[in-house]
Amino acid sequence: MLKRLKPVIVEKPWGRDDIPATFGNFGGRSIGEIWFVDPGHPHTSTLVKFLFTSQRLSIQVHPDAVAAKAAGFPRGKDECWLILDAQPGAELGVGLHRASSREELRAAALDGSIVDLIDWRPSQADDFVYNRAGTIHAIGPGLTVVEVQQNVDCTYRLYDYGRPRELHLDEGLEVANPVPVHDPRDARIDPRANRMLVSGPHFHLAHLAAPVYPAIIAEAQGESTFVPLSAGCRVAGEAVALGEAVLLDDPAAIEIDAGGRALLTWPA
Repeated sequence: MLKRLKPVIVEKPWGRDDIPATFGNFGGRSIGEIWFVDPGHPHTSTLVKFLFTSQRLSIQVHPDAVAAKAAGFPRGKDECWLILDAQPGAELGVGLHRASSREELRAAALDGSIVDLIDWRPSQADDFVYNRAGTIHAIGPGLTVVEVQQNVDCTYRLYDYGRPRELHLDEGLEVANPVPVHDPRDARIDPRANRMLVSGPHFHLAHLAAPVYPAIIAEAQGESTFVPLSAGCRVAGEAVALGEAVLLDDPAAIEIDAGGRALLTWPA
């Protein structure tokens, strides 16, 4: 069975008006996010997004399960990013470049110097970064990113470059891990290789290429989300394009042409 998910188009001040045509024609609007939902089941545990950035996003942090549930949310929020395209000088901010106290962080968030505490990492296409709950982070300009995350609308903004949006210093500093962070899942991905990127504890994520490895497909349990990253992707002979995402219950039906690639994610 194949079920096409509904794309949700989100305009953002930091978005772009040059989204690749395969995603649709947006009439020059500044598109920051395209994410995919099942209208009949909007509260799935995992969410897939494409992000398109022309400016730095806010410096922010997400809570873990304990803090999120204490605040009334169903789950915490781990997420991960695969860079699909990066302009020269593009960067991701992940953790701090040195340990800090929460008092120092609060003062830095208020005066803007928190930008200089972030560990800004040069980013290139095919970089993969896992962002654990509690990690202070930000996405820089000039990036096209596919993001897989725990599906919960809980983001604590610490700094937003003067944009007129609410900050959440008390909540964010309470859950933040104010130290350098390097996750063992961070890697450079060969776009021609099959590889497990994430094996729990919150979700599973596989990078698929031609020929698709049956051993990886066999790991997928229950309903999976299939996200093409190129042309040449099909499920049971039915084409699925870049800019689409589908639910399927038989990953063995996935076909990818030589040179193609995709992501497959399923709940832990």
